[in-house]
Amino acid sequence: MKLTAENTAVVLDSTADFPDAPERFPNFRVVPLYVRFGDESFRDYVDITPDRFYEKLAATPQLPTTSQPTPGDFLAVFEELAPSYERIISLQISSTLSGTYASAQQAAELLGGDKVRVIDSRTVSASLAMLAMNIQRRLERGTTDEEVDEHVARYAEGHKLLFTVNTLEYLAKGGRIGRAAALAGNLLNVKPILTIRDGEVVPLKKVRGNHKAFAAFRDLFEETTTDTATLRVGIAHAVAPDRMEALRKLVAHVRPQAQIEIATTLGAVVGTHAGPGTAGFFWYDDLV
Repeated sequence: MKLTAENTAVVLDSTADFPDAPERFPNFRVVPLYVRFGDESFRDYVDITPDRFYEKLAATPQLPTTSQPTPGDFLAVFEELAPSYERIISLQISSTLSGTYASAQQAAELLGGDKVRVIDSRTVSASLAMLAMNIQRRLERGTTDEEVDEHVARYAEGHKLLFTVNTLEYLAKGGRIGRAAALAGNLLNVKPILTIRDGEVVPLKKVRGNHKAFAAFRDLFEETTTDTATLRVGIAHAVAPDRMEALRKLVAHVRPQAQIEIATTLGAVVGTHAGPGTAGFFWYDDLV
């Protein structure tokens, strides 16, 4: 079956931090996860914006909790799309970080048939959004299920994801710290450089201060890329617009032909686990 942007829908969850996806691409939908402050529950990006979330986070002594969409949440979206699309590709946050993938799978089974293909992206945030846009480019020129699978596998091996946090407290409390737990010794001004490998948060190195953290981002970006128009970049931040702007300038200076595909603020769900001050940097050379 030939897949196109006209006959294939793409469903993301809100951890892609890509709330305007349906505005940019009519065949895209986003299913929100939930964040809870005490007895109040909010749908990520729907009931609570990133700005409002970080305001509440600063004013609340107890860390909020998050939860995955229900199978019913996904099923409602799949049922809306099914009459108009022959195939639905549902791209979810890494199954090691969330039960969202399992909810989408259950919904696909409830819908029945083989229209929905649920894919474990093994990544999160702008990196997940970039994978979706890579697939969209292939849909726009015509592709197949097999080519999509091959690209997802290549992306898992080839994309780069770096992030730094002000503190490991949020990752630790949310149970998402993985092997980065070894860095949790709150040394003064130490900035861990983290990545996600095989769906797990993994430490790459630790440096002292934001300046050296930025230098570490720059060094790895330069070492692993060439200046080409096929180089795609994503940037994400949590209450750190200065860091996002610095990364924009870095890309323009070091790889002027690269395209920044997404520059976004971490939403309530990813922000719960990363915390204020987080900056993320993502890239992949998409040789379509």
